[in-house]
Amino acid sequence: MSVIYTITPELRNKFKDPFGLLIKGTFNQTMAKMHEIKTQNPPKIIAVGDIVTKNLQEHKISPDISIIDNQNMRKKVQPVNYTSNIIRVENPQGTITKESIKAIKKALKEKTPIQIIVNGEEDLLVLIAVLYASENSVVVYGQPHEGIVLIKVSAEKKTEATEFLKAMKKGSKS
Repeated sequence: MSVIYTITPELRNKFKDPFGLLIKGTFNQTMAKMHEIKTQNPPKIIAVGDIVTKNLQEHKISPDISIIDNQNMRKKVQPVNYTSNIIRVENPQGTITKESIKAIKKALKEKTPIQIIVNGEEDLLVLIAVLYASENSVVVYGQPHEGIVLIKVSAEKKTEATEFLKAMKKGSKS
């Protein structure tokens, strides 16, 4: 496994801020917004996180790609399996591995739903999803105790993701 990026303490604080539009509210309120988004037929809907993936499923919205680690706030949760098309990757906490980047790129080319199950932590993979998804795709993740964060992929968001990655510590192999 090759670690390509490692988050720094300064960036960890910055990453706590929403990387897109924060939709505050209950699960039902946030999922109503997702139904609205779905009617716009984005090229891909990418869910990052177990709870947001579970909520989408419960509200009959199947993401094209879900990236989960079977944890919520570092506690084990019941796996959310909605497809047999699964890729498993290693991605230690606070890092982005080459393996994870390849898995996301592969998943974005798939026509059927795909689930990436991470052994480690999936949070930072939001950046990779934004970087490689086609424009107008939607990346969604949970903002603990507040709601969900929606990112409509655009050239501007891709630039923000690139800048964030450039600021991270590079390299190191495990």
